[in-house]
Amino acid sequence: MEEWKQKKVLIVEDELEIRNMIDGFLRKEGFSRIFHAGSCKEALGICVSDKPDVAILDVMLPDGDGFGLLTSIRRFSQIPVIFLSARGEDEDRLLGLGLGADDYIVKPFLPRELVLRLLVILRRVYAPPQIDRLPVFQLGDSTIDLEAAIVTRDHHEYALTAKEHALLRKLYENRGRIVTSDALCQSVWGDDYYGYENTLMVHMRRIREKIEPCPSTPEYLLTVRGLGYKLLVKEEL
Repeated sequence: MEEWKQKKVLIVEDELEIRNMIDGFLRKEGFSRIFHAGSCKEALGICVSDKPDVAILDVMLPDGDGFGLLTSIRRFSQIPVIFLSARGEDEDRLLGLGLGADDYIVKPFLPRELVLRLLVILRRVYAPPQIDRLPVFQLGDSTIDLEAAIVTRDHHEYALTAKEHALLRKLYENRGRIVTSDALCQSVWGDDYYGYENTLMVHMRRIREKIEPCPSTPEYLLTVRGLGYKLLVKEEL
């Protein structure tokens, strides 16, 4: 089952027939943790006790309206909300969205459309953050793992220092292009990078000792006289 369909859904609708219809379509699509409320008071109680992950709110309710209900919910919860309403005027729709609703659907509506919109919102709100892993790439017989900050060559591992790592990462991000000495220094020492040119040369020599088969005649980390350096990457893993 998709993880989104394990989320708790609150349906707030005073018309039992519509409430049951929505419930039926949600269950047909794989949702099972569904809560019902027919009034603002019931809905607030469920929000406090059961902490739903998303709410479908009717605008017209016997003891208030969905707009006021959303305002009350927002005092303690930021759950996504979809409004259902027979009132399709632009002013109502803009009011609902302006209060922080994620969507506004006008009755009569297609149940399948409601489910699809619900899934879109759940995926957007609850999707796990994407963690981009730093790359692993090959330079001849050397394997450079920027995530682990390790160079492997001839069955030996060479750890990259923090500054070597920052320089290699900058060069890799601009692989095949010239990176000026100023840009490299700034990536390591920030805006106060003036005067570090000689130190940069030392770090580049040490990087070559780790990645190049013959550091004195480099094949991959090249010096571009008067400008800076260029990293030639032929194979990415």
